[in-house]
Amino acid sequence: MYECRNKKVPIGNAQRFGTASVDSEYLFSSLDIMKTALVMLSTACLLAGCASHQSDKAATAPGNRALSASTPKDTSRASTLAGYKQDLAQHIADVNSAKVFPGRPQALLRSVVVVKYVVDAGGNLMRSEILRSNHDRDTETTALASLRKTAPFPKPASHLLSHGRIEITETWLFNNDGRFQLRTIAQPQMNE
Repeated sequence: MYECRNKKVPIGNAQRFGTASVDSEYLFSSLDIMKTALVMLSTACLLAGCASHQSDKAATAPGNRALSASTPKDTSRASTLAGYKQDLAQHIADVNSAKVFPGRPQALLRSVVVVKYVVDAGGNLMRSEILRSNHDRDTETTALASLRKTAPFPKPASHLLSHGRIEITETWLFNNDGRFQLRTIAQPQMNE
């Protein structure tokens, strides 16, 4: 459950009532996992920073379009719906990076906006609608605009399609400053 300014907003079937006692062994295990993940992420970022700019230019040159793995019209390599949803969330975050909040979302969120959208076999956005929000018009507008700005998306694998399309539900988590994270790829809130 994510908390908004004036009310608690349930996410999926997860519900949270009060505080729960946490086994200290579990807590230390979780901290070790988080530390290991942070070290691995830092190492990956460091290595990515060492990449040659020449290879980036070659991959995006007009004749070498097939070499670029980040073009939106490529077919996603995800073989599951969850994997494709994660690919789309990362693509949305990358395209809208100026509006994405880095790090953990604040404890009390400004807004939680749940959007259902449909992508066709070609990766085109067919439609989108808000399923749930706290009626903050600015954040609703930002969520839908970020989705439209990102399209077209990577093409879904054909076995994920139903009647030539795929339906995705994603949650935008907004901090007070109006920047967001997507629940699929977001870190836990600060109070968790």
